[in-house]
Amino acid sequence: MDDCLFCKIIKGEIPSTKVYEDDKVFCFKDIAPEAPVHVLTVPKKHISTLNELTEEDSALVAHAFMVMQKLAKEFGMDESGYRIVSNCNKDGGQTVFHIHFHLLGGRAMAWPPG
Repeated sequence: MDDCLFCKIIKGEIPSTKVYEDDKVFCFKDIAPEAPVHVLTVPKKHISTLNELTEEDSALVAHAFMVMQKLAKEFGMDESGYRIVSNCNKDGGQTVFHIHFHLLGGRAMAWPPG
């Protein structure tokens, strides 16, 4: 998508602080962090919302979670704990319509989240 913020970040058209990249996902630090560690994991395939996921995307989503598990360990939060969040559509809090996962940690998380 030509006007998608995350597609532009993945292409390098908009700067970001990359923490990981492979052929399937791009991970970068959130510009407005809600925790000491706040990394976004974005599939390189443009999928607008979680509602558009298909069976064929199952491996991609599983891969994203394995990458976040690796990053949690690299950031030293695998033992203390972390949160993974994904918002779907406006009322769910989604502001960029390209699926992505927030990896949050480095402090105790509150519940309910909001």
